[in-house]
Amino acid sequence: MKLITRDTDYAIRAICFMAENKEEITSVSELVEKLKIPRQFLRKILQALNKKGVLTSFKGKSGGFKLRRKPQDIFITDLIKVFQGPLKLNKCIFKKKLCSSVDRCILREKIGEIEQRVVSELGLITVASLLNKR
Repeated sequence: MKLITRDTDYAIRAICFMAENKEEITSVSELVEKLKIPRQFLRKILQALNKKGVLTSFKGKSGGFKLRRKPQDIFITDLIKVFQGPLKLNKCIFKKKLCSSVDRCILREKIGEIEQRVVSELGLITVASLLNKR
């Protein structure tokens, strides 16, 4: 189980870079060069973030992307939802079917409690808070 997928990680890194550049438009080429993220992944990620209202895109020779929201208004949980859907730790699977004991499972309740704490803690992390840690 991965808590943060590759796409979410790349999105966080790209957004943090753009947040440090303040109001400047950041090109895909600059992000590829500075962050060493493969172009094909990065373009797809940036387009998804544009579609979800996190970024604004600019076309043309000096085009690129810019944050649409302030760093303090971009939560890590928002990015996880864009690329991973709702965060779930307690999805029990047995032979590709949901467990028949899901309603009686003694472990499921504990895992659910842990999941709630993880989601709660991640919900406090913003792009601004990540930049303040540097």
